[in-house]
Amino acid sequence: MSKVCAVTGKTPLTGNNVSHSNQKTKRRQMPNLQNRTIINPVSGNKQKVVISTRGLKTLMKWAREGKTMDINDLIS
Repeated sequence: MSKVCAVTGKTPLTGNNVSHSNQKTKRRQMPNLQNRTIINPVSGNKQKVVISTRGLKTLMKWAREGKTMDINDLIS
């Protein structure tokens, strides 16, 4: 499974774990990705998408505002 959001483009971040003795080891912070089936408003077909929770909120906001977006354009 890809670790990239289809809408926002979020990817894993890198950073350091820092211990009490100040030793640093690498770590990855993963985006909160979900597998969702979304109805494409342009074609009316169901589409499986890997999307972050922030991306889901963005899509719901666009739907409230009446914006038309094609899910296929967001994925590719």
